[in-house]
Amino acid sequence: MGGNLRIVDPHVHLWDLSRVRYGWLQDEPLPNNPAGDMSGIAHRNYLIEDYQADTAGWRVDKIVHVEAGQPIGWQLDETDWLQSMADGSGYPHGIVAGADLLDPDLETLLEAHAAQPNVRGIRQIICWHADPLKTYTHRDLLRDPAWVAGLAKLARHGLSFDLQLYPSQMATAAIVASRLPDVSMIVNHAGLPTDRDDIGMARWRTGLRLLAAQPQVSIKISGLGITDRDWTMESLRPVVLECIEAFGLQRCMFASDFPVERVHGSFDAFYSAFDAITADFSADERDRLFAANAEAIYRI
Repeated sequence: MGGNLRIVDPHVHLWDLSRVRYGWLQDEPLPNNPAGDMSGIAHRNYLIEDYQADTAGWRVDKIVHVEAGQPIGWQLDETDWLQSMADGSGYPHGIVAGADLLDPDLETLLEAHAAQPNVRGIRQIICWHADPLKTYTHRDLLRDPAWVAGLAKLARHGLSFDLQLYPSQMATAAIVASRLPDVSMIVNHAGLPTDRDDIGMARWRTGLRLLAAQPQVSIKISGLGITDRDWTMESLRPVVLECIEAFGLQRCMFASDFPVERVHGSFDAFYSAFDAITADFSADERDRLFAANAEAIYRI
């Protein structure tokens, strides 16, 4: 357990299945999910009380909710639900809302999201992979000028973008980021080093540095079980340290990706690993990684 280690968790998902249908959690059979077998969390609600039970024994001061895959057309409903929850309990402290950046009514949607006081950013998963079992999209949206134009609209609303992509897309994403310096971007899940051979890991390391060269890009060290299903603390260590080396101590933050990551291990197991890997860091460095950077980047 982390004792008094202060945690701000910048990647949490909540859902109430009675509100709207989530196909990835409710279809029968469950669809293929590149993040793993979701049967352990499917067909049941996951609310703040469930998250608090999963994090018992750890001092989690604040959380950021990241869109949980609501269908297009229901994304604003998710934001309204979360904001109502925050108005009553304080949780979540920040909201990363969902949007399709190719939506013809994108400007109206962004304005509505941004009007809610806890909204800080937008996510649209854009992971494209040649392997049909790993891809989330049928094409690489980063190469679509219309999609990039939608991304550019976030700046005028003061919204960041949660960038969930694969290493093969990182070089393109770095070019896009260089052209949109006013759009803060946060790489999700350590950049998902999914191809674990030497070539794949080299592409991931190179891609991290291309993205880190853009000063408005930061990274969440999370979701490590997605690409390392039989993980140990020692197998996570080089991935964690590579992210920190590439982005520096001011642009990295640990996150849980709960409850999705629960299919690969407990909150206690992952955060105990993060705790042990950074045991030799200074108290200030650890506070940055576990809490302060998330507060600064998400403005909470």
